[in-house]
Amino acid sequence: GVLGSGDFARSLAVRLVRSGFRVVVGSRNPKRKASLFPAAAEVTFQAEAVKKADVIFVAIFREHYSTLCDLADVLVGKILVDVSNNTEINHHKESNAEYLASLFPACTVVKAFNVVSAWTLQSGARDGNKQVLICSNNQEAKRTIAEIAQVMGFTPVDMGCMSSACEIENIPLRLLPAWKIPIFLALGLFLCFFTYNLIRQVIHPYIREQKNKLYKIPIEVVNTTLPCVSYVMLSLVYLPGVLAACSQLYYGTKYRRFPDWLDQWLQHRKQIGLLSFFCAALHAVYSLCLPMRRSHRYLLIETAVKQAMEKKMTVWVEEEVWRMEIYISVGIIALGLLSLLAITSLPSIANSLNWREFSFIQ
Repeated sequence: GVLGSGDFARSLAVRLVRSGFRVVVGSRNPKRKASLFPAAAEVTFQAEAVKKADVIFVAIFREHYSTLCDLADVLVGKILVDVSNNTEINHHKESNAEYLASLFPACTVVKAFNVVSAWTLQSGARDGNKQVLICSNNQEAKRTIAEIAQVMGFTPVDMGCMSSACEIENIPLRLLPAWKIPIFLALGLFLCFFTYNLIRQVIHPYIREQKNKLYKIPIEVVNTTLPCVSYVMLSLVYLPGVLAACSQLYYGTKYRRFPDWLDQWLQHRKQIGLLSFFCAALHAVYSLCLPMRRSHRYLLIETAVKQAMEKKMTVWVEEEVWRMEIYISVGIIALGLLSLLAITSLPSIANSLNWREFSFIQ
């Protein structure tokens, strides 16, 4: 059974029907909402839907839970699956699932499917997050919902008892929780190197020689900064592994817990590495754009005019030509290798590699 007629309820009904379940949808306006659901799903009034189903997905907002109180007698002994989320982290003292359980003590409440989007339900598990986080105080109810999730193509993850519901409801509201420290680290490094390069390339020439080189700030200064950030970030990916190995050698065991700062550092290595690749890719794009600048064209024409006035027939310097060719070639190869590291760190790719293959690429 599915109570509700919103986007998530419709997507849930579609997925359940495609997975071979008999679905009955409860709505306050079944005639008006029937066309929104698949033909195989029966759309009726909420009371009728509750009578016909043993497992009921409550796909309505927390504010409307109280409207189901009239169905309390019919809901006795049913499994209620709370799929709701909040608009803010820890918006209420108790989780939505715990609130639902307090309204219907004769029912078994399970928190599940709230981290799965409506788009994922419609498109199938292959196009989104496959994990379904499940928690409840009833083991048998959790097992039932886990079996339903598996049939639908998802991977059920047991998160324990109902006290975990608050944490599960906060997950969709968190904005890149594992990326905050790496992003702040990258921004800090960028500001440090940018300040140094700004002083070196713009401020210093202006003070010493009265040369106005402010035009270098948007492209040249940024382009000089990005590779510095990239290779420092890349070194920070592998440095904690060395420190961890030294710690294990020092204490003579690999079973001693690492310090919290080192443990956090180790857990953020993937994000740091991907940010390193991002800076390297930006550096490559900025480098390709260097000849497109108007300032570069002016300087090129100015150099050509000077050479013509000095009657120089050729300015070819073999050593500089070879140095630049090798420099760019090595840079392309390095970016390719870094791309390989970045791609293999993605979960969808890493999961297809065994440990020996992953270690070989590293």
